[in-house]
Amino acid sequence: MTLYLLFESASGYALFHASGIRKIGQTVDAVRPTLLDLKRFSRAVKLARFTPFLSAVDAINQCNAVSEGITTDELVNFLVLNLPKVKEWKKGKFTVGVAQPKVGSRITEATGIPCQSDDFIQELLGAVRLHFGQLFDQLKPYDLENYSMASADNMVTQTLFLLDTLDKGINFFTMRVREWYGWHFPELVKVVNDNYLYAKLAKFVANKSDLSEKDIPALADLIGDEDKAKEIVEAAKASMGQDLSPVDLINVQQFAQRVMNLSEYRKNIYEYLVTKMNDIAPNLTSLIGEMVGAQLISNAGSLSNLAKLPSSSLQILGAEKAMRRALKTGGNTPKYGHIFHSSFIGRASTKNKGRMARYLASKCSMASRIDCYSDMSSSIFGEKMREQVEERLDCCEKDVAARKYLDVTKAAIECMTNTVSEEDKEENGGKKESNSEADDDAMHLDKPAMHSTLCTRLAIVEL
Repeated sequence: MTLYLLFESASGYALFHASGIRKIGQTVDAVRPTLLDLKRFSRAVKLARFTPFLSAVDAINQCNAVSEGITTDELVNFLVLNLPKVKEWKKGKFTVGVAQPKVGSRITEATGIPCQSDDFIQELLGAVRLHFGQLFDQLKPYDLENYSMASADNMVTQTLFLLDTLDKGINFFTMRVREWYGWHFPELVKVVNDNYLYAKLAKFVANKSDLSEKDIPALADLIGDEDKAKEIVEAAKASMGQDLSPVDLINVQQFAQRVMNLSEYRKNIYEYLVTKMNDIAPNLTSLIGEMVGAQLISNAGSLSNLAKLPSSSLQILGAEKAMRRALKTGGNTPKYGHIFHSSFIGRASTKNKGRMARYLASKCSMASRIDCYSDMSSSIFGEKMREQVEERLDCCEKDVAARKYLDVTKAAIECMTNTVSEEDKEENGGKKESNSEADDDAMHLDKPAMHSTLCTRLAIVEL
């Protein structure tokens, strides 16, 4: 009978196939010396499948559930998808070794999969925990790629949440700076509207009574406008604000510096998000932008989940409450969710917003599938799709004919092929002339095959 081992790690669920278990013994005393030898143990126990947890919170919830003897939906789905099917009228030809008997009984009740938990299984799972770092190397590249992609998607989601929190915090603290410093210099609010500039000026000016004509060049360098600098000096001379003690001014300056630091940190986090989105979803980023693309990925859960969604579901991502309310009351369903923040929807007229939302959602769906399943990381298809959406917008607003999808796809494939050819030539530049000519001939022979494959895949995506 075949034996599988279920192992719960801090990063995900792992399923091991103990194919050579009979070769190393069936008793605890016989198997214990072999468990310490990684070379012998790795021959008998092979890593069959691994699924990562979506986030740190999900990992904590899954581990807590297993420790309490509760089977989660993720664990049940993982076992059902990766183990042989068990027929009700036949006895299973395999068993699954688990660490806790309560978990095994729950799995058997939910799926019918036979489980066992005894001293022999405990010894095997202990050896798996001991050698897990080395056994993890047995994963296939596809599994490692999925694990890396899930981690990158999680980074995008957490960064987006951090940006929202920072925006709320910066706005709240800037309001406090305005109210605090407004007692001393209330006219400054009417001259400067930007939060970051206001905090910089509050730190620079401090005591309004010390401002004079000689400070105009420094103020002009600070805010980038000489006229506003003169206006600030004139407003300080005729200000109706109260005087503050030196200690109060020092506290205001320190608080303004904290707000400035938060604003600079927010800028760095945004640049990190832009870099991350260009790495994991270059086509989606080129098509709809970093923030909207990150919101779609965050709402869907991951890039792979977004790629599996139909364009009709992607269109209303972010408007789930409005959708449920419309279905409950029988009202009009929403036309867009997060994609409403795209510039294409904002530039479209009222009568064409729904049409542009449907068209943009279909292009976002194709771009996410290319980013998720393509072997090459490039933004060429996203740029061409953006041009196509621009032409579609002109067609709706100005009645200008737009290019066909097939023509745009052919142009994108040609750009992709030329890019690959240039990269291959640069790599083969240092080789001998005969070898480079042979590589070029082989590369030109591969171009039709690459063109045909890409056309076929994109045609399937379009259907």
